[in-house]
Amino acid sequence: MGFTNVRVLVCNPTDEERCQELEMLVDTGAALSVVPGSILTRIGIQPLGTRRFRAFGGVIERETGTVEIQYSGDRAGVSAVFGAKDDPPVLGVTALETLGYQVDPTTGELKPTELLLL
Repeated sequence: MGFTNVRVLVCNPTDEERCQELEMLVDTGAALSVVPGSILTRIGIQPLGTRRFRAFGGVIERETGTVEIQYSGDRAGVSAVFGAKDDPPVLGVTALETLGYQVDPTTGELKPTELLLL
């Protein structure tokens, strides 16, 4: 299976006029989504804190905040990492599941999934 990329709308949850369309790599191994920090700043997202992440070069720190992601008519508020200049935009599994989608392994496309309330 190859890579799955999707076009999403990343919005400020308190001001839905402030949005940016973005192509993101779907990564079911990443817990959080990564959005370029410049986009998050442009749409008015304020950092809520800083988190440490293990990356290929060791441990890095990035600011995090809350955004609204829209895909195929569905919307969800999710935690996002303020990506640095070289960080690729990533749609993580938390956002994917919150939106109610999964990756179809045969087609590589997103398909709706049944949400569980346990």
